[in-house]
Amino acid sequence: MIFRRLSTMAQTVPPLLSVLPTRAMVDEKIKVLVENLPAGSPVTLHSLLHSEDKDYWEAFAHYVSDQRGTVSVAEDLSYGGTYAGIEPMGLLWSMRPVPGSRKGLRLRKMDVRSPMPVNISVYSGHIAEGFREKPPLASVLTERWYMAPGVRRVDINERGVRGTLFIPPGPGPFPGLMDMWGGGGGLLEYRSALLASRGYVSLALEYFSPGELQTANLQFGYFETAFDIVKDHPQVIPDRVGIFGLSLGSIIALKLAAESTLIKPRCCVCVSGNNFFPRGSTITSMHEMMIKNAHKTRVDENDHHIWRDLSLPISSDLSEKVDARTINCPMLLVNGLDDQNTAAVEAADDVALMMHEAGKDHLLTRLHYPDTGHLIEPPYSPHFRATKFIVSSTKAKVILLWGGQTKPHSDAQEDSWRKILTFLQEHLYSSSSAKAKL
Repeated sequence: MIFRRLSTMAQTVPPLLSVLPTRAMVDEKIKVLVENLPAGSPVTLHSLLHSEDKDYWEAFAHYVSDQRGTVSVAEDLSYGGTYAGIEPMGLLWSMRPVPGSRKGLRLRKMDVRSPMPVNISVYSGHIAEGFREKPPLASVLTERWYMAPGVRRVDINERGVRGTLFIPPGPGPFPGLMDMWGGGGGLLEYRSALLASRGYVSLALEYFSPGELQTANLQFGYFETAFDIVKDHPQVIPDRVGIFGLSLGSIIALKLAAESTLIKPRCCVCVSGNNFFPRGSTITSMHEMMIKNAHKTRVDENDHHIWRDLSLPISSDLSEKVDARTINCPMLLVNGLDDQNTAAVEAADDVALMMHEAGKDHLLTRLHYPDTGHLIEPPYSPHFRATKFIVSSTKAKVILLWGGQTKPHSDAQEDSWRKILTFLQEHLYSSSSAKAKL
């Protein structure tokens, strides 16, 4: 293959860079195309995001234009960079903090009312650094949205429950979801905003502040009340409300599905959780029991903390865990085989065994992905192998190892999101009477 350098002498027509659509939802694909290049020209495509935390994230890939002078990211090979091969969305999922950034960063959208602006540029030659010092051949500013036009965002602070409700556009009524994140705490809205954009009234539930899990003496009733707030909303079909949880939120979802006598979730999606929840425990007392196992923490060569052994071995004592035999709604368990934060796969095996013993195999769907870590996010989100975390018992800041390898983890995020939406469609939009008039 002959490479030709771009020069002002040879290039009489400026390169044309297009990104379509320039405004899109975060779970939608974009097409990146460079035209008007000399044939056989080496170029570098680069994406850059300035986060709400004022950190810069980037991805880049090396391409060579074809005989027509074109590079299509959806069809052409990347010869190196933050990803290789044919990867239509590689400029997004392979993003990482720029060199010299703070350690342990995690990219999260906190204000869903504004987009994530991603600048995509094309440079002459194959380069791996100095992007901000070198003028690009062309650039396009794109917007990635979690919240679709017409979605309503409503603050919730009633009956002791805190959170944000997202309501799809249109007359409704719609199926509902209670959306719970994990042990990091705080109010995270971006997944709920995206779920509302896909047709579900979704409550992003806050149940303790960051680093305050040890003092968050929440009773089981808090989550039942939150579920009822969704169920009783006039825009919600009351018998079609599910639960979506990740990590600690997944454990709570399991517990509610198995043991609540007050609420009946239509279905549950549990991502990267386990089934450790001693009978009669509060969230705080359960956390205190985990602290007793702190001696099982391992530290890798990078001083990243590994917590997966804290919930091992899986107890055979039913009083120490969620009794999955009593679950009566469809369950989707989504786990990574390289989860270094919790024993999610072993716990899922145990849940599957209990449900099998109860003759409830038909209620259980499992997805498990190789080389995939704990933080399984919406598609095309960057992979976070290890990030900063505040340990609630000591207030110490550590870097937790979540696990996963970038390419397979990103593939898992794309595949699982598609299957999660299919699962929710099947169980929350399964009859004509329940379908909203979107």
